[in-house]
Amino acid sequence: MAVKAVYFSPTGTTKKIVLGIAGVLSGNSGGDVAHVDFTLPRVRQQPAAFSADDIVVLGVPVYAGRVPNILLKYLNSLAGNGALAIAAVVYGNRNYDDALIELADILAATGFRVIAGGAFIGEHAFSKTLAQSRPDDKDMAMAREFAARLAIKISAGNTVNVTVKGNRPYRKYYMPVNESGQPVDIRKVTPKTTDKCIDCKLCAAKCPMGSIDSEQVSRINGICIKCGACIKACPAQAKYYDDHDYLRHKHELERDYALRREPELFL
Repeated sequence: MAVKAVYFSPTGTTKKIVLGIAGVLSGNSGGDVAHVDFTLPRVRQQPAAFSADDIVVLGVPVYAGRVPNILLKYLNSLAGNGALAIAAVVYGNRNYDDALIELADILAATGFRVIAGGAFIGEHAFSKTLAQSRPDDKDMAMAREFAARLAIKISAGNTVNVTVKGNRPYRKYYMPVNESGQPVDIRKVTPKTTDKCIDCKLCAAKCPMGSIDSEQVSRINGICIKCGACIKACPAQAKYYDDHDYLRHKHELERDYALRREPELFL
C-alpha cells in the first residue's frame, strides 16, 4: 500500500508529526512518502482523491478546540474511496476538545476507513514558551511507536474503524474571556509590523490565507487565523500582536497550561 502524508501546518509542528508516523508506516524515514501539503491556499483549490490502496496520515492543528473552520470546505471535498486513514491533531498544550472526533468524522464521511487517531502536542501558535519546541524527542518517539503498532494492526488485516475521544454534537469553538469574565472575539485581530522589517517577504509566502500583501507586508488583505506562521518565521522578529484581549489570552494560556501534557493515541 502507498503511504501518503497529508497536512496543514503553518509552523511545521503538524507536518513533523505526520511525517514521523508516515515514515514508519512506509518502512523508511519518510523521504519516499507522497506529500499533500495543503497549508497554502493555492493547494486547497484542488481537492485530492485517494484509493483503497492508500494509507493516508492526515493531520491538522487544533484551533479553539476544533478543526480549523477555514479547512472544512477543503477537507469535505476529499475523496477517500476506501483508503485507510490515520487522523492526527496537534494542539498547543491546552486541550484538543472535540477536534479529533470531528476530523475522524469528516474523514469517515468522505470515504476513508479511519483505523487510528492521535492527539499530539506542538508549540502553541500564540507563544514561543507554551509547549516550547514540541513535538520534541519524546513526542516523536511516541509517534513512531504508535505507527509501529499501527503497522502490525494493518498487517494483521485489522482495519475496523477506531473510536476516539470527543463529543457529539461538538462543543462550540473555545473563546477567551476578558477581565470581567465575558467572552471576547479575537478573530479580527491582525499582526502589526515594526520598522525592523527587512522586507524579505517570508511572512507573505508563509501566510496560509494569502492575506499578507507581498508588495507591502505591513498590509493585511484578508483574514488572519492567528496561526503564528508570520511571527515565528520572521528573521527580524518584526511581526507582533498588540491587541489587549489577544495578549491577555496569550498570558493566561502560558500561565494556566504550562504543565506538560502527553499525546493521546487511539488504535
